[in-house]
Amino acid sequence: MKIAVAGTGYVGLVTGVCLAEKGHTVSCVDIDEQKVFLMKSGISPIFEPGLEELMVKNMVRLNFTTDYKDAYKDADVIFIGVGTPEKHDGSANLSYVYSVAEQIAKSIQKDCIIVIKSTVPIGTNDKIEDLIKANLVHNVNVSIASNPEFLSQGTAVRDTLNASRIVVGVQDSYAGDVLKDVYKDFGAPIIVTNRKSAEMIKYASNDFLALKISFINEIANLCEIIGANIDDVATGMGYDSRIGNKFLNSGIGYGGSCFPKDTKALHWLANFHDYELKTIKAAIDVNENQKLKLIKKSRKYFDSLKGLNVAVLGLTFKPGTDDLREAPSLVNIPIMLEDGANVKAWDPVGFDNFQKLHPDDITYCYTIEETLKDADVCFIFTEWDEVKGFDLSKYRKLMKNPIVLDGRNCYDLTNVKKANIIYDSIGRETINNLEPLLV
Repeated sequence: MKIAVAGTGYVGLVTGVCLAEKGHTVSCVDIDEQKVFLMKSGISPIFEPGLEELMVKNMVRLNFTTDYKDAYKDADVIFIGVGTPEKHDGSANLSYVYSVAEQIAKSIQKDCIIVIKSTVPIGTNDKIEDLIKANLVHNVNVSIASNPEFLSQGTAVRDTLNASRIVVGVQDSYAGDVLKDVYKDFGAPIIVTNRKSAEMIKYASNDFLALKISFINEIANLCEIIGANIDDVATGMGYDSRIGNKFLNSGIGYGGSCFPKDTKALHWLANFHDYELKTIKAAIDVNENQKLKLIKKSRKYFDSLKGLNVAVLGLTFKPGTDDLREAPSLVNIPIMLEDGANVKAWDPVGFDNFQKLHPDDITYCYTIEETLKDADVCFIFTEWDEVKGFDLSKYRKLMKNPIVLDGRNCYDLTNVKKANIIYDSIGRETINNLEPLLV
């Protein structure tokens, strides 16, 4: 099938490449000429494991272009996968979606299905249908469908090719049949529903996972107070099939391009209709407070970070991606700098993106050892494998004061107890194998 994809961010590019992997001929459209040039050369503009390899493998079926008119004019199916960033009031910014929809309406010259892959508020597909029909230039029949994505950054390719389910929201059976054909080789269950239900499935799914994360973080915070161990609590909960063991890892909150934006967008939409989603509001509030958990912990050891050497391990919001959106590092490092700390930071792939925001005020290191050298305290913000596998004895050997504040519970407490360090994590006992430090 001949397919066009508008947008080459996480959603658009991964969708286009995976559709090509399944045998479709795909044109990926972007307005950035430099970005298109890189993709034509087989270089992915985003860090996503496995994506670049699939791009190169399927180049015979992939076309990258800025010429949207040519890409859209005779496509059988057109996917819209552009961003819907958060506005200041928490609502979704749909300007990119509407702009692309208008371009498509003025370009298509044959009957086609237009599929909204971007995460959009409930009812947006109806508005897009009206906009497209009002801007059609040629006498063609168009069906609008909702087909939300459920990929996670860092595992996006795997999530797309091995989807847990494919949700299709349509108002006519023809569009549903076409999309079933598009996805026939993906081997995933296909749920066909109406468009508003499909839009809600996406938001309800993401917001439930965000709520689950905030819930376990609340429980972790209470565990610290009463002396329980959140690892054991989460394990005990996870054996219940009604609860499951996913998204029960306590830490310093969720980040990224989906959970923060989607919780705020659904909360805004409910308020717009004079209804309050109290659980979602609580999840948002808990997450914002949780991001500062390590800064608060540091006050147990230092009245101020002024003049201290602070090591930061991990800048991205999660491992496996170079994305910084809503990452705890973005909140915490400015506080450290305002406090007067000397900050050294390490991240295997988030280095360049963070340096654009803080080019001169922190020191960037290429190894964990270099970051820890002569540090007074270490903050762990991202659970990279390099951090989880790091030799615990090196904290004592390298740091001036081996105080490790772990926001991702990277280490087993049994192993930590063998190391000569102070280790303070989330929802677990603090390990202090040193004599009290005078600071």
